Amino acid sequence: MTAALVRSLSRLARTAAHPAAPACPACGSADETLADRPDGTVVRHGDAVAKAHAPGTEAGPHTVRLAVAGHPALAGILLAPLPERATGPADRPLSAWPYGRPVDPADPGAAPWEQAAVLLARLHRVDPGVLPGPLPPMRGPLKLAAALARMEREAGGHPAAAEVRRAWRGLPAAVRGTGRPAPVPAAPGVLCHGDLHLGQLVRHPVPDGPWLLIDVDDLGLGDPAWDLARPAAWFAAGLLAPDVWQRFLGAYTAAGGPAVPDPADPWRTLDAPARALTVQTAALALARAAAAGREPDEVERAVLDACARIGTLAPELERGTPS
Repeated sequence: MTAALVRSLSRLARTAAHPAAPACPACGSADETLADRPDGTVVRHGDAVAKAHAPGTEAGPHTVRLAVAGHPALAGILLAPLPERATGPADRPLSAWPYGRPVDPADPGAAPWEQAAVLLARLHRVDPGVLPGPLPPMRGPLKLAAALARMEREAGGHPAAAEVRRAWRGLPAAVRGTGRPAPVPAAPGVLCHGDLHLGQLVRHPVPDGPWLLIDVDDLGLGDPAWDLARPAAWFAAGLLAPDVWQRFLGAYTAAGGPAVPDPADPWRTLDAPARALTVQTAALALARAAAAGREPDEVERAVLDACARIGTLAPELERGTPS
């Protein structure tokens, strides 16, 4: 994160916050950096936050995604952006959003799994034909290719990297990832979030408003099963308790989510994306551990172990029980 980027984000956040709160109490203190990652930096000022999107963000799809987030069809599902926009250093697009209270990582028992599932089901049922367009493809599967490339750069010599490669080679071609966007379906398809996890939910208005989905950088048309793949992968790896998984899945199907047409056999559609997310997570775990100069921790090791089990499956296996 550069000082120039922080200054740009602070200016945008202040501009966005002040119309609603001219006598802003936050002006007496430094702005707060809520996230600082290569693909996204977020700075808060009062009731507004400003986000720097990833370098190389395509202007056309980005503009459509912001317009979709603010469309009335997504009210109560996605947090709507504020109208202020800017361009930061290196031509990175900056956007402004209302501040929402995130999930408390110190209170896992209160994690809103059912609420997340219902929001996903509602998102997946939105008619794409009423939305601004052209709608881009959902970017979730692209992250698998990016994760593998990062692993090769930063941890390709680690012994576990061979297990990740073997698991990747055994994935069905449809989810293996190529580094190119999947073509947008000729039919309208399903609107997907593309990167669902608990960090993508906030309460708005604060402190106790309804839960809403945030982060539209990967939003687009695609396979809705991909949005359930991360919790499915965590369940398969033993990182998500069976009762929590059943509550999440039950809430999704009860709300009419289309990713699981047969609740009695959810793995018919979830198995391949869940395995792909496991490989992606394992690749990133190795890369992050290498960047920090350490071995994978207990949670990362659990994902790598699940990846090793995936590597024993036949390449042609297209479905089955969680690995």
